[in-house]
Amino acid sequence: MRTRHQVRRELDRIDRQILRLLQAEGRMPFTELGERIGLSTTPCTERVRRLEREGIIMGYSARLNPHHLKGGLLVFVEISLAYKSGDIFEEFRRAVLKLPHVLECHLVSGDFDYLIKARISEMASYRKLLGDILLKLPHVRESKSYIVMEEVKESLEMPVPD
Repeated sequence: MRTRHQVRRELDRIDRQILRLLQAEGRMPFTELGERIGLSTTPCTERVRRLEREGIIMGYSARLNPHHLKGGLLVFVEISLAYKSGDIFEEFRRAVLKLPHVLECHLVSGDFDYLIKARISEMASYRKLLGDILLKLPHVRESKSYIVMEEVKESLEMPVPD
């Protein structure tokens, strides 16, 4: 049984072109997309819909400027759990999914268990996020934080192999 995230076939040159263009400009009309890849609108639309059905294109979203939405402070927080088991990881995962300021959370290998990326408005909000929320998540033993001083590069675009 295939999951939504499994590729069912090899991507051809046109599929890869579509993916590159839509990553850069997700609102591109199918007529323009078709013109840029050398297809008429209908076959272009059919390819995009197939890429969506196969889970290769997972969705579309708008990139928002965090500075206009009280999210100008970017922090990364390493979290170590007191205990490690499937149930404890699952309990932690469920709790993190409810936190709106947490943009990303990854279970990682190394000296800590999770890496969290969050955006908040200011240092006072960070102290509240850490002390009142993150450190009170299930089974958290300790944390280590990194306040971002300069955002050098941030991208959601993935390289599409040739």
